[in-house]
Parts: sequence; structure tokens; C-alpha cells
Amino acid sequence: MGNNKFILNEKNGVKYYTIPSFDETGLIKHMFTTRIGGVSPKPYDSLNLGFNLEDEKENVLKNYKIVSDVMEVSLDSCVLSDQTHGTNIRIVTKEDAGKGIVRQKDYKSVDGLLTDIPGLTIFTFYADCVPIFYLDKVKKVVGLAHGGWRGTVEKIAGKMIDKMIKVYGSRPEDILIGIGPSIGPCCYEVSEDVFKRFNENFTNTRNMLKKRGSSRWMLNLWEANREALKEKGIKSRNITISNLCTSCNNDIFYSYRKEKGKTGRMAAIIQLV
Repeated sequence: MGNNKFILNEKNGVKYYTIPSFDETGLIKHMFTTRIGGVSPKPYDSLNLGFNLEDEKENVLKNYKIVSDVMEVSLDSCVLSDQTHGTNIRIVTKEDAGKGIVRQKDYKSVDGLLTDIPGLTIFTFYADCVPIFYLDKVKKVVGLAHGGWRGTVEKIAGKMIDKMIKVYGSRPEDILIGIGPSIGPCCYEVSEDVFKRFNENFTNTRNMLKKRGSSRWMLNLWEANREALKEKGIKSRNITISNLCTSCNNDIFYSYRKEKGKTGRMAAIIQLV
């Protein structure tokens, strides 16, 4: 079943999660932020990294500075996604350094980022959707994908693997995966139309969907993404799932559903060193 643990860390008052199998390679710096350790006021309290919310921009920038200090990376090395619940994947190059923080983004609709360039720090953003971390320890490639139900059902998780194979010559057996905190199967109720979409795109949804009432279902996004990755040849033992529900643990995570849309954003962050 792979390692089923992300580790909670604390530094300078910031709480964040890391993946032991990633750290063991010595190739990367990475983290999944929580809501703890920043300067934003309620309802964005406190480490909000989402710019397109009603939080003051200077608060968000201060939060980026806090996170970059904890990670020991520079703000002008950071490259931010532009998420639209799609499956577009961007290959991040040196020219992208700083885009989204110190420079304007010149791209739109990007839910997956990949790079093989050391020193670039890539970011994707969350408040219930699934963060997926990628590390090819042989070709030295890192990636992040944002999987809400739309990205998950369209198999962004597997499309990232296809892209790694095509662009970098990656082999599935060399790739480590981390599936981070998101809304869990305990809390994520979906309607019949979502159930139908998953049944169209996946051959076996038994572990993904549990019936609840006449036309409602509980969806396990972790299991669906794991299935999409296994279809591409990723070994179960190379997949680490956090098993942490953002809605159940709203004291440490932002949850869009639990907080009815009025909340901040956490980030998945990774850099090749």
C-alpha cells in the first residue's frame, strides 16, 4: 500500500507537512502548508497563500516571505500555477522564475507543473482539492498536480506521468508520488452526475464511491488518483497517501466546503536542489 504517512513539522511557528520518501532521496525541498503560522486575519487565518481572495495583498506577500524563509528558498525562484480545474500541464523553465509573485504570469489555465531545473520552486494551491507531488529520482524531475473532482475524473494524475515519460524519458517505476491532505471520503458527498462521470472514466469505482441515500455518493479522491496512477504503472509502494481530511481537520487546514467558500489557500511546494 506504499507509505501512508505525511509528517507534520513546525518551524518559526509555521506548521507544514512533508513526505519521508521524498526527503530520503536528498534531491528536493518540499512542503504542504497548513493554515498555521501566517499574518492573515479571519476568515483567512492565518497562512493564506491565495492572491485572488479578499485578503489584503500585503498579508499574502508576507505569508509567502514566511514560507520561503522556512523552506530557505528565494521568492524570485517561485513559479505559481493558474488553476482552473483542467488538465493542462506546464513545463517550467528558467524563464518562468518569479512568475506569479515578483513577475506577471504570461500563462493561463495550468493545473500541473513539471520541471527538471534545480532551484526553481513550484507552487499549486488548495482548500479541499487533492495535491499530488511527483519525484522522478533517476531523471531528477519534480512536479505538482491539482486534482479536484474534475481534474481527478479527467485523470490529471496519470497525464502528468505521460508528460514525464514524453518530455524527460521518465520510467514509471522510478517515480515517487505523494497524495496530500484534501477533503476525504468521510466528508465528500457528490451527486449522481459526478458518480456517472467516474463510472465512464474508470473501469472499477468500487473503492472510490460509496452510496449514500437515493442519489448521493461519498467520493474517495485519494483512491481515484491512486487508481489513475497505477494505470500508468506507478507501483503502490511508491505512493504515499496522507489520509488527512481537510474538512475534518479544519483547525489546521483550510476547507472550502466546511467554510462555505470563505477561506484561504494552502500550497503544495517543491524544488529540486
